Amino acid sequence: MNKLILIGFFLSVIAIFDSSALKPSDCEVCFAVVEKFASGLTSDEKKNPKVIEDKFRTFCKTSKGKDHRFCYYLGGLEESATGILSEMAKPLSWSSPVDKVCEKLKKKDNQICDLRYEKSIDVKTVDLKKLKVRDLKKILSDWEENCEDCIEKGDFIRRIEVLKPKYVREDL
Repeated sequence: MNKLILIGFFLSVIAIFDSSALKPSDCEVCFAVVEKFASGLTSDEKKNPKVIEDKFRTFCKTSKGKDHRFCYYLGGLEESATGILSEMAKPLSWSSPVDKVCEKLKKKDNQICDLRYEKSIDVKTVDLKKLKVRDLKKILSDWEENCEDCIEKGDFIRRIEVLKPKYVREDL
C-alpha cells in the first residue's frame, strides 16, 4: 500500500512540473516567430549559434508589427537597446523545441510573452462604416497599401472598397 501512495505522489509531482510547460497560447508571438525563423534555416545553419544570430538579424529586417517588436526585444534590430539573441540561438543550435526556446527567453525578458497578435478584421463581412479610422488604416496597412489623399473616414472606406476585389476572395 505504501508503494502505491509513493508512486501516486511521484506521478502528481511530475504532472505539476509538466503542466508548467509553456503553451503556444501563453507566448504566441514567440512561438510563431521562432517556428517561422527556424523552418527557414538549413541543417548546417542550425548547428552554429553565430550563423543563427546573423540569419535572425536578416530575418528581422523584413519583420512587421508584433514580429518586429519581438525582434526588438531580442536584439535582432540595429535600434535594439539590449540583446539576448544568444539566448535564442544557442538552444536552437542544440535542436531544442520551440517551447523550450521561448521558455528560456521568457526567463530573461518577461515582455516577450506579453506580445499578442491583434485579431484580424474580416473585411468580407464587417460593416466598414462602423469601424474606426484606426481600423481602416490597419486594413490598408495589412494589405501594404496606402491612401495618400485620404482625409476623412469616407475616403478610407472608398479606398478599401476599390481594393477589396484584389485582397478579398468571394467564396461561391
